[in-house]
Amino acid sequence: MSKYIEIATDVFKIESKALLGLSEKLNEDYINSIESIKSANGKVIICGMGKSGIIGKKIAATLASTGTPSFFMHPGEAYHGDLGMVTPDDVFIAISNSGETDEVVKLIPFLKDNGNYLISMTGNPESTLAKASDAHLDVGVEEEACPLQLAPTASTTATLAMGDALAVTLMKARDFKPENFARFHPGGSLGRRLLSRVEDEMVCENLPFVSTTDSVMNAIHAISSGGLGLAIVTDVDGFAVVTDGDFRRVVEEFQDEVFAKTVADFMSLGPICVSKGTRVEDALELMQKQGITSLLVKHNDEIIGVFKK
Repeated sequence: MSKYIEIATDVFKIESKALLGLSEKLNEDYINSIESIKSANGKVIICGMGKSGIIGKKIAATLASTGTPSFFMHPGEAYHGDLGMVTPDDVFIAISNSGETDEVVKLIPFLKDNGNYLISMTGNPESTLAKASDAHLDVGVEEEACPLQLAPTASTTATLAMGDALAVTLMKARDFKPENFARFHPGGSLGRRLLSRVEDEMVCENLPFVSTTDSVMNAIHAISSGGLGLAIVTDVDGFAVVTDGDFRRVVEEFQDEVFAKTVADFMSLGPICVSKGTRVEDALELMQKQGITSLLVKHNDEIIGVFKK
């Protein structure tokens, strides 16, 4: 085994051991932390210095995106005015591996006077920060992956995992659903599927229309110019379409005689339609179930667009 791979493997082993050890540290304080956050009328404010602060930013982002309003506060900025953003209804999570980080410890008097529920994440249950907290989450590790035991490695991984545990527990406690997640991620694919409606994404300009008496060539031209793989038949009861597939089938059936045929000879009656206002998620699910790639979108018995995957 390469020396470099051996080193990386050792890092993974050390950090995996640190994560596995966290479950043994969970106690009533973890339950109280969840209940305090769940019942809070304010936000969750996360504070940490250095590497702990970087981890805190990620935890705050995860909480915020999974239904727990949260933001990160730098302890230095907090001590110089940003504490004005902290209301008595907020839950305050302070992160410090030693539990003695001066910039964080200095905030304790204000938080006590302000009436905030204080949760700490430290590697030392006997530290100043841990003892001053309403609930302490022990993220201590036996060793860092750093061979000098100086750079936070396993300890920051453990802290991050504890933050993920809080977020996931709160999600389940609140019955947080995919559609809730999508509301906070409108720019992602899930947000598109669950929040967007078919009219937001359908093609509605220059739709290809044909009539039952149009020739095969006219239908081919309409399909090609529309770029949707279909044309919409207008003069029928209900709705009908002609598709690339319909054309291939009529060619196989009639061969040299195909150009004597009209749209009425090979159109498909009763194509699958959805109404304006249908969620993209529901439209995509219907298309998957039916094995199709396009849906007509209707409103007041009129075709207003074509929705495609």
